[in-house]
Amino acid sequence: MNARSKLHDLIELAQEPSSERRRELLREVTDMFFVGADPAQPSQMALFDQVMTQLTGEMEAEVRAELAGRMADHEHAPRGLMRTLAQDEIAVAEPVLARSSVLTDSDLILVAKTQGQGHLTALSRRSHVPEAVSDVIVERGDDRTLDALLRNEGAVLSRSAHETAVDRASANPGLHEAVVQRQALPADLLNEMYFVVEAKLRDEIMRRNAEMDPAELNAALEAGRKNVATRDGALPPDFAAAEKSVKAMIAGGGIAPQTLAAFLRNGETTKFLVALAEQADIDFHTARRILDRRELDALAIVCKAANFDRPLFLTFAVLVLGPEADAMGRAREYGQLYTDLPREAANRTLRFWRMRRNSGDLAA
Repeated sequence: MNARSKLHDLIELAQEPSSERRRELLREVTDMFFVGADPAQPSQMALFDQVMTQLTGEMEAEVRAELAGRMADHEHAPRGLMRTLAQDEIAVAEPVLARSSVLTDSDLILVAKTQGQGHLTALSRRSHVPEAVSDVIVERGDDRTLDALLRNEGAVLSRSAHETAVDRASANPGLHEAVVQRQALPADLLNEMYFVVEAKLRDEIMRRNAEMDPAELNAALEAGRKNVATRDGALPPDFAAAEKSVKAMIAGGGIAPQTLAAFLRNGETTKFLVALAEQADIDFHTARRILDRRELDALAIVCKAANFDRPLFLTFAVLVLGPEADAMGRAREYGQLYTDLPREAANRTLRFWRMRRNSGDLAA
């Protein structure tokens, strides 16, 4: 008896009221599919799809899950059946969503738009996640789902989706590692993460900067200039006066590095920040963020790129730390960081920070 005749017999038998008998029928049809299905015969494939989908809809979740596991890796699995299984409860849908090559982009997008976090996470683990699917996952997924997607280098994310991921990671330390370690993350967005991640991940950002091809670096900087956000907040009340004073000093012959230390020592914080921004060619907001957060490793990068000497950096460090009990001890620690920091690595990182200044954010 050929496969088509046997299938017609099974359709008749599928009217059996016995649940156990229908389960046996489903397994029999599935076995027949693996042995005798011919993708070159569309009518036969459609009949398999019809019978298996009908029988599956009458089975309990355990049986549906068994079928999903068997079918998930079959390159010619019936598409109608797979679409049905993909929208089933997650225990059934998971292997199909994570592994089936039969589902089209539109099938995946439908699931992503209509199902829950378990389904989104399963989609995030596919060997290839198309950009359109990733966009929906980023929009609807919770942080656990987003973490899974970011860790999958086979997931293609748009520039906008990457920006959303960085924004969310800025508010959630649980996403920091997934974002920073993502190889496909645009380099300018990677450097946006510098000020919000811990030391180990900052080292990773510096390493990636140092290894970046010059052409890739320039392309990343250009992309970043077009996408820098203006969200740094208002300038301090004395900014205009401080800027006027600093610019007058520059016009009158320049500002000696020791003058910056004097500004900081005398509590002329805005003057110090304006002068530091001028000397390092970064914007005021970045300089203020470094000072406000006492980011001594970031200050080391700025001073190294500006070619300040180590004693001046140590003076800044002690003054920034202020009345802390072990200010001198910590300053020595960061002094070693300053010594070990390659100037080229500092320059590459600073180029990303300079994007705000070069994009006109200061004027905004």
